[in-house]
Amino acid sequence: MQRQPVVAGQFYPGGIQQLKSTLAALVPENDSRRRVLGIISPHAGYVYSGAIAGQVYSQIEIPQTVLIIGPNHTGNGSPAALYPDGEWLTPLGTVPVNSRLNSLLLQHVAYLQPDRVAHQYEHSLEVQLPFIQYLRPDVSISAICLGRGDYTALAAIGSGIAAAIREYDGDVLIVASSDMTHYESADSARSKDQLALEKVMAFDAEGLLDICRSRHITMCGVAPSAVMLEATRELGALTAELVAYGNSGDVSGDHRQVVGYAAVTVY
Repeated sequence: MQRQPVVAGQFYPGGIQQLKSTLAALVPENDSRRRVLGIISPHAGYVYSGAIAGQVYSQIEIPQTVLIIGPNHTGNGSPAALYPDGEWLTPLGTVPVNSRLNSLLLQHVAYLQPDRVAHQYEHSLEVQLPFIQYLRPDVSISAICLGRGDYTALAAIGSGIAAAIREYDGDVLIVASSDMTHYESADSARSKDQLALEKVMAFDAEGLLDICRSRHITMCGVAPSAVMLEATRELGALTAELVAYGNSGDVSGDHRQVVGYAAVTVY
């Protein structure tokens, strides 16, 4: 079955040539790309967060297999939903679901269920895909849509992902899709997001969940980010690096109510 794009023409251009031109403008030329285990990349409309996402994608080598983990904004479907099979469609063409990695994920990852419903209208994973296709046309993906969870559950999911990737025995990039603080002043968002990003840089997934809860930091992809941190740490990552940070006010000029965006590499 083919997963149809639901935000093409809204969050990003719906035509192939306009999308290619947009991506060419958003992704800087870079001759020294680094192999990484994971990234955090924002998922707002490209006009707002595309330049932040483009910076992180420009700095990394994208392997042939990518696992995208995004938050569940709709509340539909399973709390930990793996898109089961088939392919994903964007204006750049189709991307196959990696059936072998999917099988290993279902074997190793606690709570994970094959489920299309959670993915049907969810934008957070889809928005990452054109960047990945543009830079690695032969890519295949696995896609997990996550609801909120406590640290015990998310740590188990992260550990299971690490086990699946070890058995897969090939390079897999884990993309955690997340925006940061929503609808606060630019100064407030920056202050809160700094607290969250300090936990990310320290590989402190539990601390990230705690600080977002206690300080009311509306980082929508906190669960995917925590899972990515747990998985990459088990896979040997030692460094998390902030590549870029900004907010919607940088584009709109309105700094009274912004959404924050961060790009992070983990290696």
